[in-house]
Amino acid sequence: MTNIQDIIKASNVAVITGGASGIGFAAAKHFAQAGMSVVIADLGGDRLASAADALKAISGEEHVMAIETDVADKGSLEALERAVIQRFGRVHVLMNNAGIGPETSIFAAQADWDAILGVNLLGVINGTRTFGPHMLAHGEPGLIINTGSKQGITTPPGNPAYNISKAGVKVFTEALQHELRNTDGANISAHLLIPGFVFTGLTKGDRAEKPAAAWTPEQTVDFMIDSLTRGDFYILCPDNDVARPTDERRMAWAAGDIIENRPPLSRWHPDYADKFRAFLDAKD
Repeated sequence: MTNIQDIIKASNVAVITGGASGIGFAAAKHFAQAGMSVVIADLGGDRLASAADALKAISGEEHVMAIETDVADKGSLEALERAVIQRFGRVHVLMNNAGIGPETSIFAAQADWDAILGVNLLGVINGTRTFGPHMLAHGEPGLIINTGSKQGITTPPGNPAYNISKAGVKVFTEALQHELRNTDGANISAHLLIPGFVFTGLTKGDRAEKPAAAWTPEQTVDFMIDSLTRGDFYILCPDNDVARPTDERRMAWAAGDIIENRPPLSRWHPDYADKFRAFLDAKD
């Protein structure tokens, strides 16, 4: 197992999509504080420039790049990679973190489905496929961190396009890590970040203050770094409301729908509500 300090260190390079705010920006700050050169890719020029200025105050202008990038567009990701290689030569940490979450239903507007799948799923797939070959080729230790969601595992009703996109990220990242560990000479590992309730632009809605139940992006990144230090693939984050045992039982119940031939999403089915609550409260 590669020592995380051999990757997150001065002279190495991190690229973070969705890096101008939220978890992505918190990760960028952590990497900058560790002495890495940091590239943040996002949309929104003013917001991106402001985030870049904050990073430059940490590590100096020569170690920071900010590039407007539409991760739903493979050509935009390829242009990002060319710019990064031209400036810094190689990449050691790729964090495919950009995400959006407008509410959808099965028969919602096609544009909403296209946008979510384009950013949340294809952004991860194409980001990995664009940066991965050069990360493997330079031979130095590295990480690919893909941001998933608990909703991609338990798939609650309410936003199917988002759930599908994050379920796809989980499956893709599992396949990626399997391929990396079976590739001779590969010095890169993949990891799935599964945040809890985090107070970000994606989750805050009309709230100006962080709810007590939510973690900050910085808490999430600290947990991520600790998990990476242990070599975890599944970085399953708690929050101030939901502890890991609750997440584990919710996920086990979701898998049990198939094993026990229950109706799909039985956790929200009136005939199974009491059974689920009893399962959640059971002590092994």
